[in-house]
Amino acid sequence: MKRILIFLTLALALFGCSSEEPATATSAATTQEAPPLPDDVATATLVPTDTGATTAANTLSATGEFVAPVRSELSPKMPGRVAKLHVDEGSRVTRGQPVLELESDYVRLNLQAAEAETARAKAMMDEAARDLARKKELIAKDSIPRATYDRSQAAYDQAHAAYNAAIAQASLLRQHLADATLRSPVTGIIAEKRTDVGARLGEGGVAFVVVQLSPLKLRFQVPERYLGRIDRGDAVTARVDPYPNETFTGTIKTIGGVIDPRTRTMFAEAEFANKDGRLRPGLFARVEAKLD
Repeated sequence: MKRILIFLTLALALFGCSSEEPATATSAATTQEAPPLPDDVATATLVPTDTGATTAANTLSATGEFVAPVRSELSPKMPGRVAKLHVDEGSRVTRGQPVLELESDYVRLNLQAAEAETARAKAMMDEAARDLARKKELIAKDSIPRATYDRSQAAYDQAHAAYNAAIAQASLLRQHLADATLRSPVTGIIAEKRTDVGARLGEGGVAFVVVQLSPLKLRFQVPERYLGRIDRGDAVTARVDPYPNETFTGTIKTIGGVIDPRTRTMFAEAEFANKDGRLRPGLFARVEAKLD
């Protein structure tokens, strides 16, 4: 009987110890520190929400390209053979400057003949005018028949018409002579030369391509969200690789009226004075514009 009691006492003691061990393990698990967070997560939680985007939001940064507002293909008004070239590809020209001359020897000779004919026609007209004046005095005194006076009047009218025709012919030849010299319509640079001395230029033959340098336009794209914050007259600055330490200032002149559905952007054009001609068409530029 004593053995049975001892056995039951030991069994109860062992059962009590086994029931306390899970509790101890549970409490130890709850007091154990959590594992550290990954570096990227820990760093992200330390970044402040204000990252200085306000200044960037007030400035539009874009890239663009300088383009010439005028690109003209120069053709002489009349066909002919090239006699002289005054410029070459890459030459700077001013408005009205001669760039090419066609052969004009025959035009000059014809002009001389027309001027001589003009002088002869004027002499005949003056003689007819004097004769008509005498006939007027005589007809007033009834000294000559009316038919004689009418013939003098007709002779004067014919002489006057011949004189006007001679003047018109001489003026036409002078215009042909002037047209033999091809002049630049703008101040710019010769972008292409398509002829040479001795070549014949026909109707519509292009001799040179000239592009305007001053003023010059800078075209760039503007995201649609800035539509209400950019306007004509706003100032823009541009930087180009050939002059890394300089900033060029221009003014927005044109804003596109249609948004490209593919890029969700619209184009804008700024005008740069470019009086020194250092900026050239096709030059890449980085643009900045202050937004309202």
